[in-house]
Amino acid sequence: MTVLGPRALNRAALARQLLLARVDAPVLDAVTHLGGLQAQEPQEPFVGLWSRLRAFDPGVLSGLLTDRRVVRTHLMRRTVHLVTADDALAWRSRHNAMLCQRMLGVYRRDLSGVDLGVLAAATREVLADGEPRTTGELGRAMADRFPGPAARVLGEAAITVVPAVQVPPRGVWRATAGARHVPFAAWLGRDPDRPDPDPDLVGQALVRRYLAAFGPAASADLRAWCGVAGLPAAVAAVRPELVAFRDERGRELLDLPDAPRPDPDTPAPVRFLPAFDNAILGYDDRTRIVDDAHRGLSVAGERAVLVDGRVAATWTVDSGTVTVSPLRRFSRADRAAVAEEGRALAGFLSDGASTRVRVAASPRQ
Repeated sequence: MTVLGPRALNRAALARQLLLARVDAPVLDAVTHLGGLQAQEPQEPFVGLWSRLRAFDPGVLSGLLTDRRVVRTHLMRRTVHLVTADDALAWRSRHNAMLCQRMLGVYRRDLSGVDLGVLAAATREVLADGEPRTTGELGRAMADRFPGPAARVLGEAAITVVPAVQVPPRGVWRATAGARHVPFAAWLGRDPDRPDPDPDLVGQALVRRYLAAFGPAASADLRAWCGVAGLPAAVAAVRPELVAFRDERGRELLDLPDAPRPDPDTPAPVRFLPAFDNAILGYDDRTRIVDDAHRGLSVAGERAVLVDGRVAATWTVDSGTVTVSPLRRFSRADRAAVAEEGRALAGFLSDGASTRVRVAASPRQ
């Protein structure tokens, strides 16, 4: 079985994540291909798509949100993701058990004695008027029926047991708005549980979609991306369609046969990633893109800079100034390339207004 080294896996990941070269693709197609973008920080997906698409227009993504073709909802790993409406409807039922399990992992003691089926019925009743509500408002509306839990806890549980989306202007370009929720059925015209989807087929589709955007990858990587248990049967069902490799640790990696696996020596341009980008978080073994010493940066919400395809710096923006903080020593060429891409990013974030890029001194080795 062919062994893929770290650079081969890195270049494959960059190609699948549209980070090896910006592509000319419609925004909706890019969101579909990527399997969504993690989006608990509402403005971060705009940077993620700017780094991947040529001539990205943030107004197009905002329009997809207001037109209900893209939605913000809790999905993979019980984090807020920006996904197409079609994927939200197709995938939600397969994520239900994981979403409830993770919610109870946080609030089980608070919700002791609360029947989640009764809570779901009460939630649907409260939201039947179509009025978007915050989790606090939703919880307060049901407080009489479920005394004990705090309103916020009740609300968080409610939007878990009843599939809900965060409605615009939350997530619109440069909009500042709190998260207000309505059920899938009211916003998209269809409940993801009706008609009852075949969980086996949904699982198999998840496997194929994951490998298209992240492969070659191990089963543990797939689970790290979506958080869903019970996918080994789906992997086994699609295995005859796939090709297999091994990494240098001996793990089996599966992939779609015709997916891109570029030459390991393919040049990788500097790229600025937003907070919580799935190019990093979408794997159990993240060493293909970030050193173990810096693994925690992505979980902490640090924005990363890729140099030669790997996390080499973090970045912040304040008052039009993009500041890059290297994690390793930069060559003169590295600093120039980072500064050039940083200026382009600063221009995007400020609509071409006066901007500045500062690349801090490299750390001592």
